[in-house]
Amino acid sequence: MPFDTRLNSLGFDRAPQDTRVVVAMSGGVDSSVVAAMLKEEGYDVVGVTLQLYDHGAALAKKGACCAGRDIHDARRVAETMGFPHYVLDYENTFREAVIEEFAEAYLAGATPVPCIRCNERVKFKDLLATAKELEADCMATGHYIQRKLGGAGPELHSAADPNRDQSYFLFSTTPEQLSYLRFPLGHLQSKAETRALAAKYGLPVADKPDSQDICFVPNGNYASVIEKLRPDAASPGEIVDLSGKVLGAHRGVIHYTIGQRKGLGIGGLGEPLYVVKLDAENRRVVVGPKEALSTRVIPVREINWLGDAPFESQPEWHVLTRVRSTRAPRPAIIRPISATEAEVELIEPEDGVSPGQACVFYANEGSRIYGGGWIWRGR
Repeated sequence: MPFDTRLNSLGFDRAPQDTRVVVAMSGGVDSSVVAAMLKEEGYDVVGVTLQLYDHGAALAKKGACCAGRDIHDARRVAETMGFPHYVLDYENTFREAVIEEFAEAYLAGATPVPCIRCNERVKFKDLLATAKELEADCMATGHYIQRKLGGAGPELHSAADPNRDQSYFLFSTTPEQLSYLRFPLGHLQSKAETRALAAKYGLPVADKPDSQDICFVPNGNYASVIEKLRPDAASPGEIVDLSGKVLGAHRGVIHYTIGQRKGLGIGGLGEPLYVVKLDAENRRVVVGPKEALSTRVIPVREINWLGDAPFESQPEWHVLTRVRSTRAPRPAIIRPISATEAEVELIEPEDGVSPGQACVFYANEGSRIYGGGWIWRGR
């Protein structure tokens, strides 16, 4: 199919100046470059930043997004490039849709991934609806992921730079959302290219460090956040082995994660022991040898399927899956149970698979993402 020269870079059959695009601006270098790039190309750019959590506390915290200092940075970029910028107070929405579930999941012994829920329930839902209310033709973000047109419509693909790829955190993007979203940075080969563009546009955030932590979790200390939200959460209990034998005591299930070895306080038992299960209901931390962490079969629900054929149209799908953002995709077989539930069999077992994590589906060859779901109970 020959390239249609009438389409602008965002895929619309009109001039850039006649195309309105809302850019979701976190205040970081990535979304700032997207906004500047589109403004330079002549688009009708509108910047929108979400205030997601306590403004005062945010001012004292570096390395996060959607906070006080970052809102200020986003506004400065908009002033530099000359486009309107709005700040929307989404604190209540964010707390109800993301933070509260994070607390409940953690208390239940799961390992939640709140950044996925934020994309799913706030940025690609409420913010996307706001973009449509502003009569924007599309919404652009600074995520490192690609949107490509296939035979059945827009497809989700991994970023060109595997070190920056954010596909694990965006698997729940629906086909309807994908038709409206744009990801202008997904094709770049490195973050260095993004920073070079920021310098080219003279952006005040060109040298700003990347965000590292979950925005509402200072220094990665999940337990401190849970204790603040649920003061009675740090109840002490027993550390037991797989047979139920008591090996020691703990100061609260919320201080432990699946696969943890250090800090258990039960040394001198002859072999290294790892956390293999968190029994929040009985306030027990279950430990065992490393081989007890191995998982081959994973129950998955809330599946968002992005394949061309219906999910239940065949009994098995042979794909690659990723059960943690830091791990490479590995071969697996998906067996649908319903349109939104499945059993995933890993060809090679993996360690440390935990409820609350995502299981993301990838094509065996190429960069396409077939969606994914949530791991919802233990092995």
